[in-house]
Amino acid sequence: MKKKNCVLVTGGAGYIGSVTTKLLLEDNNRVIVIDNLSSGQKKAIPNGAQFIKGDVGDKKLLAKIFNKYNFDCVIHFAALIRIEESTQNPKKYFDNNVLAGFNLLQTMIEHKKCKKIIYSSSAAVYGVPTKIPITEDFLMQPINPYGQTKKLFEIILQQYADAGLINAIALRYFNVAGAYLTKNRAWGENHQPESHLIPLILQSVNSKRTFTIYGNDYPTRDGTCIRDYIHVYDLAQAHILAMQKHIQGYVVYNVGAGKGYSNYEVFQTTQKVTSMKIPFVIGNRRAGDCSILTASNKKIKSALNFNPVKSDLFTIIKDAWQYEKLRG
Repeated sequence: MKKKNCVLVTGGAGYIGSVTTKLLLEDNNRVIVIDNLSSGQKKAIPNGAQFIKGDVGDKKLLAKIFNKYNFDCVIHFAALIRIEESTQNPKKYFDNNVLAGFNLLQTMIEHKKCKKIIYSSSAAVYGVPTKIPITEDFLMQPINPYGQTKKLFEIILQQYADAGLINAIALRYFNVAGAYLTKNRAWGENHQPESHLIPLILQSVNSKRTFTIYGNDYPTRDGTCIRDYIHVYDLAQAHILAMQKHIQGYVVYNVGAGKGYSNYEVFQTTQKVTSMKIPFVIGNRRAGDCSILTASNKKIKSALNFNPVKSDLFTIIKDAWQYEKLRG
């Protein structure tokens, strides 16, 4: 059977990149992964993908790759993602998330064979929202260097698209969670160090540690922060839908479930999924945490026929728990 598309996936050894690579392969695409393995893991790359160890900032390597393959699309995940680290070392984040990405765009333009890029952006570009749910026309007012790097690269994409040099879709993720499970393998969150709520709660189950909920005095229904969780499978499907969509220019879509769950609701649901009582304490608020962040996903549903089928909280945590048990 002839392959549908030849796709370059940057950061394909990471959490979202590896799941997207797996679904691309299942959909009969040819996939080439480039990853420097600074945070991703080689073992996470699905069988069937061709792997090149290297950095998107290495323009000579990119030129060799683009000379060898006729790509139909680039899906650009490769980025540093830790907000706290970005405030401590902003140069590292601007070098990796902006300058390296710029090299990728320049290579695409110079080789002229591939004009389409799907960009892994973030709800962090919005900063503190003035109303909920967040729609794509909200001002981008990020409050940390990580969000600034995502905003800046989006601006570059739009300017290049306006000039007719590329066609680009930016997907602004909300809180990605869950795991993709097949008969023989599982792909889930394995950040080092881990900073995301659901895997941290599950790790506290395995280690029998007391879990800390940061702040219970927010103006929400139970006093804890509310976030919009999207299952990693649904998010990966959004990338494939974006790749299949014919566009001219630049388009932005939020990718969220369109519903918010509080930290305490996540905690309670985790206890139900694991059938375990998890000890917890209430800690102080964390600096920079907003009360509520939820997405309007009407635009992506309408334009791409996006339908998140796994993004209810119980399914997200159940799949994440299966992954956590499998990896020990």
